[in-house]
Amino acid sequence: MGLSELSRSATNRATPARMTHPTPEGLAARRAALALLQAVLNHRRPLDEALESMPAIKALDPRDRAFARLLTATTLRRLGQVDALIDHAVTRGLPAGAGTVRDVLRLGVAQLLILETPPHAAVATSVDLVEAAGMPRFKGLVNAVLRRLGREGRELIAAQDAPRLNTPDWLWQSWVAAYGAEAAHRIADAHLKEAPLDITVRTDPAAWAERLNAKIMPTGTLRRTAGGSVVELPGFKEGEWWVQDAAAALPARLFGPVAGLRIADLCAAPGGKAAQLAAAGATVTAIDRSPRRLERVRQNLDRLRLPAELIAADAAEFRPDRPFDGVLLDAPCSATGTIRRHPDIPRLKGLGDIAKLVAAQAKLLSHAVDLVRPGGLIVWCTCSLQPEEGPRQIEHLLGVDGRVERVPIRAEEVGGLAELLTAEGDVRSLPLHLAAEGGIDGFHIARLRRLA
Repeated sequence: MGLSELSRSATNRATPARMTHPTPEGLAARRAALALLQAVLNHRRPLDEALESMPAIKALDPRDRAFARLLTATTLRRLGQVDALIDHAVTRGLPAGAGTVRDVLRLGVAQLLILETPPHAAVATSVDLVEAAGMPRFKGLVNAVLRRLGREGRELIAAQDAPRLNTPDWLWQSWVAAYGAEAAHRIADAHLKEAPLDITVRTDPAAWAERLNAKIMPTGTLRRTAGGSVVELPGFKEGEWWVQDAAAALPARLFGPVAGLRIADLCAAPGGKAAQLAAAGATVTAIDRSPRRLERVRQNLDRLRLPAELIAADAAEFRPDRPFDGVLLDAPCSATGTIRRHPDIPRLKGLGDIAKLVAAQAKLLSHAVDLVRPGGLIVWCTCSLQPEEGPRQIEHLLGVDGRVERVPIRAEEVGGLAELLTAEGDVRSLPLHLAAEGGIDGFHIARLRRLA
């Protein structure tokens, strides 16, 4: 069916969905979702950054704000599937300049077929949304497309290869090359599910697991189902715990006992690893080039009542008065290992971004060797699935810098999870790992020792 047929069918048919108008709050939440979706897709802004910076969205009540983020994140997570469904329904394509119409349809399809919003609400609010966006001539089209997909969409979506459709080609090809087609498919499938909430506690994991209705993961992290307000959970305001994925909690533990040691946390924001080190008794110097991100580290540490020296500086240029006992380098990366938490990443990153990041990582890693004393440890990590941002960086450093050696990581240091270890003794976690428990973020972690 083409555009004219769709529009005529909408005009000539009774439209019960239009008889029940959404509440102003419901439409406001969807307008916010449209603004967020366009901020990501058109302006390449991270979703959470856009969410925090748009005054109209910050002014929404918490329930509508949460729905706006959920709808946007779901649409981004399923964008390949959603676009395929729209293209099926609009066989002649949308006219030039109708990008906003496609975005409204994307949100409508995500509500209708993924979030299972009642059809009358999904259709009616989408029609009102395209009108509110200043494109009333497309109301009939939006109504007709969503009604058609309401009838046909379930069968169509059941036949889709969701993991493949929702993964951009450049990412899919890189994962197939690195891990094989079956593993790539399982990685992409893991990205379709919202990640659970992982928590690192200061003390007494068993007691906090009971209070938070959580389970203790093999790594010692607590895990509970995502949802609700984090800040309202017991112990948050008192600074008893912080949010941190199970994989992200591993690097800081690989120094062993750190009480009394001077540890530098390079590229420290948001501060979870610095908090781990400080809670274990290390004297922590947290370094980040962004004063804004460093302020977030300060706020987090203040809530947790944990001490650290905070320095706003480029970690690749920072020179301490004397070497550190250990350096933790959580290098800036593409963050493709965190797509299940940040579904905007595949739409924000590309091959060109990877090349720039790899160069910056290599510079930081080489400088980290300069910052540690002989015999001291360097723990490297990236939350990336891309080999060039992980094992290849370590192999390159070991090939050109004779001052360091690899210190293999043992299974007992990562909760007995031998499947996370590579043959070389690094950690290579993938979202497909711990699938029965809800998965885990993708990380590469290596431990090095500076030689005397």
